[in-house]
Amino acid sequence: MKTPFLSLLVDADSAATPITAIVAERFDSWAAAQPDRVRAWLAATGFKPDPGAVAVLPDETGKIGRVILGLGRGDDPWVTGGLAKTLPKGVYALADIVGQPPADFASWAALAWALGGYAFARYKSEPSPERARLVWPEGCDKAYVTYAVEAACLSRDLVNTPAADMLPHHLEQAARDLATAHDASFTVTTGDELLRANYPMIHAVGRASASAPRLLDLKWGRASAPKVTLVGKGVCFDTGGLDLKPASAMALMKKDMGGAATVLGLAHMIMSAKLPVRLRMLIPAVENAVAGNAFRPGDVLATRKGATVEIGNTDAEGRLVLGDALTEAAAENPALLLDFATLTGAARTALGPELPALFTDDEELAANFASAARATYDPFWRLPLWKPYRKMIDSKIADMNNAGDSPFAGAITAALFLKEFVTPKDGVVPSWAHIDTFSWNAGDRPGRPHGGEALVQRAAFATIAGRFGG
Repeated sequence: MKTPFLSLLVDADSAATPITAIVAERFDSWAAAQPDRVRAWLAATGFKPDPGAVAVLPDETGKIGRVILGLGRGDDPWVTGGLAKTLPKGVYALADIVGQPPADFASWAALAWALGGYAFARYKSEPSPERARLVWPEGCDKAYVTYAVEAACLSRDLVNTPAADMLPHHLEQAARDLATAHDASFTVTTGDELLRANYPMIHAVGRASASAPRLLDLKWGRASAPKVTLVGKGVCFDTGGLDLKPASAMALMKKDMGGAATVLGLAHMIMSAKLPVRLRMLIPAVENAVAGNAFRPGDVLATRKGATVEIGNTDAEGRLVLGDALTEAAAENPALLLDFATLTGAARTALGPELPALFTDDEELAANFASAARATYDPFWRLPLWKPYRKMIDSKIADMNNAGDSPFAGAITAALFLKEFVTPKDGVVPSWAHIDTFSWNAGDRPGRPHGGEALVQRAAFATIAGRFGG
């Protein structure tokens, strides 16, 4: 699971160009103590110590002598996120910090630097330009940064890969490679085997594709450890099915397997950190394609749970494949069950691309997630599992409808649909959360370049580590 972007972080180098990072409130006093030529240069270039602002100071020979990095108030973790691409190539080192940034600044400086240097160049004929590199900062949690960068880059690569090279069988190979790397067990149920194994909704959604639908199942850790199960939506491309999407809505549907990509990276973090859990990862991998055997609006599908689902819209397919996977996940009564899915446009309408929606009726889990999100700068916004809206997905001829006939509260009704499949075992309801994510950076931001993104991945890892140790 190695990524080339970890090479942007290097061991000590005596020739590294020093970086002085300055909190804004200390800038004036620091500047006053500098030589006249430094003050003149900063004034001439109009430098202000805003978060991520950079001034490159020449030495007496005209070469780069030092870099000044603005930290603003000192609370922005992404201040180094643009430097790998914007600084001249070479090696740099955090030499001194003026002011008081957060205690974990060293780790975040390294993490943001590497993630900011990411680029998806698989299909480029020219090699990527050489990036600026950073000496591992003193006090950095090198292990955490390593597997966090590897996880995020793995997820980004999977999401960014066009569907022609990321169909269900390709996604299976990515999961198989992850299992091999961590000596985890791996099984797959494919094609008509899904019917024999009682996964009828996964089969129905994916049967029209030339790449057969499948359920990927990874297990790792001691059998006696607390069970943590991750479920990721793996819709490798979504045409909308017979309820065909318009071209504008289909253009980004290579990212509809973003939930699967996120849990693959999250599983890598868990296994790399050797958290004391029994990990299971379930990914229903399908392509929602159009063919003569595609499922139809108005069809009634059987489910692994035993309930029936009327198809109100074939473009609401993600919740169908997740339903079967969640039923299987809940049957083991895990201590924690998390699902990630690029599920609804309604969540993006409500919260935009940068804030995934989190749903849970477990108040302690919600509090754990909120604390972890703050600590890892990996935000989300909690939306309610509002029970009165359950009637919006009632069906006159089946137990429920996958879309319903209301234009309102689409993210909530989708989450309520999933909740129907998180069934109690022996009277115990699993601690469950559903994350409705965009899995995409709509524009460039420091440390978060345009393209695929593993939103809430670090927050989920911190939540799991906080609950179970490690």
